Amino acid sequence: MVKKPILENKHRAVISQTEFAKRMAHWLGVTLLIIFVSLAVGVLGYRGFEGMAWIDALLNASMILGGMGEVDALHTVGGKLFASFYALYSGILLVVCGGLLLVPVFHRVLHHFHAEK
Repeated sequence: MVKKPILENKHRAVISQTEFAKRMAHWLGVTLLIIFVSLAVGVLGYRGFEGMAWIDALLNASMILGGMGEVDALHTVGGKLFASFYALYSGILLVVCGGLLLVPVFHRVLHHFHAEK
Protein backbone atom coordinates (compact mmCIF):
# COMPACT_ATOMS: atom_id res chain seq x y z
CA MET A 1 0.00 0.00 0.00
CA VAL A 2 1.43 3.36 -1.04
CA LYS A 3 0.81 6.21 1.37
CA LYS A 4 -0.56 9.39 -0.16
CA PRO A 5 1.59 12.38 0.85
CA ILE A 6 -0.05 15.07 2.95
CA LEU A 7 1.10 17.79 0.56
CA GLU A 8 2.14 17.32 -3.06
CA ASN A 9 5.69 18.03 -4.19
CA LYS A 10 6.86 20.26 -7.04
CA HIS A 11 6.69 17.39 -9.54
CA ARG A 12 2.90 17.16 -9.20
CA ALA A 13 0.40 19.65 -10.55
CA VAL A 14 -1.32 22.17 -8.28
CA ILE A 15 -4.48 20.58 -6.88
CA SER A 16 -7.94 21.75 -7.95
CA GLN A 17 -10.06 24.23 -6.01
CA THR A 18 -12.28 21.37 -4.83
CA GLU A 19 -9.33 19.36 -3.52
CA PHE A 20 -7.94 22.48 -1.86
CA ALA A 21 -11.31 23.11 -0.16
CA LYS A 22 -11.25 19.51 1.12
CA ARG A 23 -7.70 20.00 2.42
CA MET A 24 -8.70 23.21 4.21
CA ALA A 25 -11.75 21.48 5.71
CA HIS A 26 -9.50 18.67 6.94
CA TRP A 27 -7.07 21.07 8.64
CA LEU A 28 -9.95 23.10 10.07
CA GLY A 29 -11.33 19.87 11.57
CA VAL A 30 -7.93 19.00 13.07
CA THR A 31 -7.63 22.51 14.50
CA LEU A 32 -11.15 22.46 15.98
CA LEU A 33 -10.48 19.06 17.56
CA ILE A 34 -7.34 20.42 19.23
CA ILE A 35 -9.25 23.46 20.47
CA PHE A 36 -12.15 21.41 21.87
CA VAL A 37 -9.81 19.00 23.66
CA SER A 38 -7.92 21.98 25.11
CA LEU A 39 -11.19 23.57 26.20
CA ALA A 40 -12.24 20.32 27.90
CA VAL A 41 -8.92 20.21 29.78
CA GLY A 42 -9.48 23.80 30.92
CA VAL A 43 -13.03 23.13 32.09
CA LEU A 44 -11.97 20.03 34.00
CA GLY A 45 -9.03 21.91 35.51
CA TYR A 46 -11.21 24.73 36.80
CA ARG A 47 -13.75 22.22 38.10
CA GLY A 48 -11.09 20.16 39.85
CA PHE A 49 -8.85 22.86 41.27
CA GLU A 50 -11.38 25.61 42.01
CA GLY A 51 -14.62 23.66 42.34
CA MET A 52 -16.37 26.00 39.90
CA ALA A 53 -19.78 25.22 38.44
CA TRP A 54 -19.68 23.77 34.93
CA ILE A 55 -20.80 27.00 33.28
CA ASP A 56 -18.29 29.11 35.22
CA ALA A 57 -15.48 26.68 34.43
CA LEU A 58 -16.47 26.79 30.74
CA LEU A 59 -16.51 30.59 30.76
CA ASN A 60 -13.10 30.89 32.42
CA ALA A 61 -11.52 28.23 30.18
CA SER A 62 -13.00 29.84 27.06
CA MET A 63 -11.80 33.29 28.03
CA ILE A 64 -8.24 32.11 28.72
CA LEU A 65 -8.16 29.94 25.59
CA GLY A 66 -9.37 32.93 23.57
CA GLY A 67 -6.69 35.18 25.05
CA MET A 68 -9.05 37.44 26.99
CA GLY A 69 -8.17 36.47 30.56
CA GLU A 70 -10.05 35.10 33.54
CA VAL A 71 -13.48 36.21 34.66
CA ASP A 72 -13.64 34.85 38.22
CA ALA A 73 -11.07 35.32 40.95
CA LEU A 74 -9.11 32.21 41.90
CA HIS A 75 -8.86 31.18 45.55
CA THR A 76 -6.65 28.09 45.72
CA VAL A 77 -2.94 27.72 45.05
CA GLY A 78 -3.67 24.75 42.77
CA GLY A 79 -6.19 26.80 40.80
CA LYS A 80 -3.75 29.66 40.38
CA LEU A 81 -0.97 27.32 39.24
CA PHE A 82 -3.33 25.57 36.84
CA ALA A 83 -4.54 28.88 35.42
CA SER A 84 -1.00 30.16 34.89
CA PHE A 85 0.11 27.03 33.00
CA TYR A 86 -3.18 26.88 31.08
CA ALA A 87 -2.73 30.51 30.02
CA LEU A 88 0.81 29.83 28.77
CA TYR A 89 -0.39 26.72 26.94
CA SER A 90 -3.28 28.68 25.41
CA GLY A 91 -0.97 31.38 24.08
CA ILE A 92 1.21 28.79 22.37
CA LEU A 93 -1.87 26.94 21.11
CA LEU A 94 -3.13 30.10 19.41
CA VAL A 95 0.07 30.29 17.35
CA VAL A 96 0.02 26.56 16.56
CA CYS A 97 -3.61 26.57 15.42
CA GLY A 98 -3.01 29.63 13.27
CA GLY A 99 -0.08 27.83 11.68
CA LEU A 100 -2.14 24.69 11.04
CA LEU A 101 -4.69 26.75 9.14
CA LEU A 102 -2.10 28.71 7.17
CA VAL A 103 0.14 25.82 6.09
CA PRO A 104 -2.14 24.68 3.24
CA VAL A 105 -2.55 28.27 2.01
CA PHE A 106 1.19 29.00 2.01
CA HIS A 107 1.92 25.64 0.43
CA ARG A 108 -0.56 26.29 -2.37
CA VAL A 109 0.91 29.71 -3.13
CA LEU A 110 4.50 28.44 -3.09
CA HIS A 111 3.58 25.34 -5.05
CA HIS A 112 1.91 27.47 -7.71
CA PHE A 113 5.22 29.29 -8.30
CA HIS A 114 7.48 26.22 -8.15
CA ALA A 115 5.38 23.50 -9.80
CA GLU A 116 6.79 22.04 -12.97
CA LYS A 117 4.66 22.80 -16.00
